[in-house]
Amino acid sequence: MARMLKGPVWFAAALMLAVPGGAMAQEQAGLSAEQYAVARAEIVNLSNRLMIASDAQDAETYADSFATNGVLDWVNGVEHGREQIRDAIAQWRASIAAPPTDATNRPRTRHFILNQVVTINPDGKTGQGICYWMALTNRTPQHDVQLLYFGHVVEDYVKEDGKWLFAKRTVFNESLHNRAAYYPELGERDPRAAN
Repeated sequence: MARMLKGPVWFAAALMLAVPGGAMAQEQAGLSAEQYAVARAEIVNLSNRLMIASDAQDAETYADSFATNGVLDWVNGVEHGREQIRDAIAQWRASIAAPPTDATNRPRTRHFILNQVVTINPDGKTGQGICYWMALTNRTPQHDVQLLYFGHVVEDYVKEDGKWLFAKRTVFNESLHNRAAYYPELGERDPRAAN
């Protein structure tokens, strides 16, 4: 029987498989492998913190994940700057019905980031990324867990006061209105075109 890798050993093995290609490309762009790895880790944490803040209905932390003049382009419109982002997220999350005051549990929705690709520019202060996202919910009549939405995100990053933040985040909800025939930013080709 194969032995399972645990904790730091598993992480180190995954890092050795995942980082070298990206790190080598970034070295050619003027960053060391270490600089790229640190920036990537900080950006991945930024993305995860944003998703957790969204699910916790924490508009403050969500907005603070953006640069001062950051832009959020999402299903409810385009928000410019932290104040607009904070207000829009607070309003959106407030529209979700609160549980009764005597409730001992409540249904939830959880957002996840997948397949995140991060590029850091040679200046070490800006970058771009793309990732898939999905949301699962247990807010169903049969009380099970189901896929609620999915899509992808195109992101621009900026380092402001020593912290990586979102300069712009464009969210495509492919379950709703963003059902394009193809997405060039994902490397897709027009399926209607002749091969």
